[in-house]
Amino acid sequence: MKRHVLGMAALAALGLAFANSAVAQVQEIKLGFAAPMTGNQAQYGKDMQNGVTLALEDFNATHPRINGQEIKFVLVSEDDQADPKAGSVVAQKLVDGGIKGVLGHFNSGTSIPASGVYSRAGIPQISMATAPEYTRQGFKTTFRMMTSDTQQGSVVGAYVVNKLGAKRVAIVDDRTAYGQGLADEFEKAAKAAGGTIVRREFTNDKAVDFKAVLTNLKRQSPDVVFYGGAEAQSAPLARQMRELGMKSVLVSGEMSKTENFIKLAGNAADGTLCSLAGLPLDQMPGGAGYKQRYEKRFSGPVQTYSPYAYDGAMAMMKAMVQANSSDPQKYLASLAATSTPGVTTRQIAYDARGDLKEGGITIYKVVSGKWQPVESLAGK
Repeated sequence: MKRHVLGMAALAALGLAFANSAVAQVQEIKLGFAAPMTGNQAQYGKDMQNGVTLALEDFNATHPRINGQEIKFVLVSEDDQADPKAGSVVAQKLVDGGIKGVLGHFNSGTSIPASGVYSRAGIPQISMATAPEYTRQGFKTTFRMMTSDTQQGSVVGAYVVNKLGAKRVAIVDDRTAYGQGLADEFEKAAKAAGGTIVRREFTNDKAVDFKAVLTNLKRQSPDVVFYGGAEAQSAPLARQMRELGMKSVLVSGEMSKTENFIKLAGNAADGTLCSLAGLPLDQMPGGAGYKQRYEKRFSGPVQTYSPYAYDGAMAMMKAMVQANSSDPQKYLASLAATSTPGVTTRQIAYDARGDLKEGGITIYKVVSGKWQPVESLAGK
């Protein structure tokens, strides 16, 4: 009996050793994530983070391997507070922490200064930034999750003139890299389509009182007021337009296309138009499956940015496996040559700058307090 007990104990110990060995053989690969996780843009950062988190969980479930060894991707998250200075500090912290790639930042204003830090370290960055300057710095490490302002602004500018029949157009932007960049591209396209820019004003991304700006715009009787910026400003802007009796249609970009915009703007939200990269969720190639997995995992509806963040994370992880290496210098070429099916589009692929090759845009309108897709247009 004693020998039997000892034998069983030895087998148990041997089994435990094998188990520990198997666990030890799973190599962890750190991916960085940076976005605003506090402040008035925290909802965007959380939305983006959810998409990245789901991508890591889905990909890890396939038990990926590099050099025959099973790997596990882990996320190292940082709050950049939507602040350019904080963004650069966070970027250096992630680099020093040994990340092999970064998914972020969210804002163009943080992504652009942070991209210099990642470039010097040779670490690939897939960002939600839309400002054209992000991928025009000559870095080989910059890639996008969404279409650029050049693509989006050019489509929307032509749309308001050709489809809405707007002849007199006013523009307001928040002076951020995103807001000003989108407004600049919109202005070029609206002028090219034959529209007249009757006035251009600017504010900042903390403002909530636009009465002075709107009073100046009202005198010009614009058919459309385009706002380049986020919901925290576009919602009170919409409210105050109606309070001043303005009949102009408010048009904005994807940072205004949120449920929170409708909540903040109230009845004044109705009639607002916004552009958003890609197709509506139910028309995305992988939209149905993504929606099911997302709602099960996070117990809530899919928001604006998470599908794009998911595709970006998947592209980075697949590039490492394809290159059979997590060394940024070795998998960067695979990432640049990516051609893989996505949730948001048939094929995730980048041009020489790191911009997405496929860049469709959908126009949405608030109808009776709900966002409704109006038309999907080809990007340029």
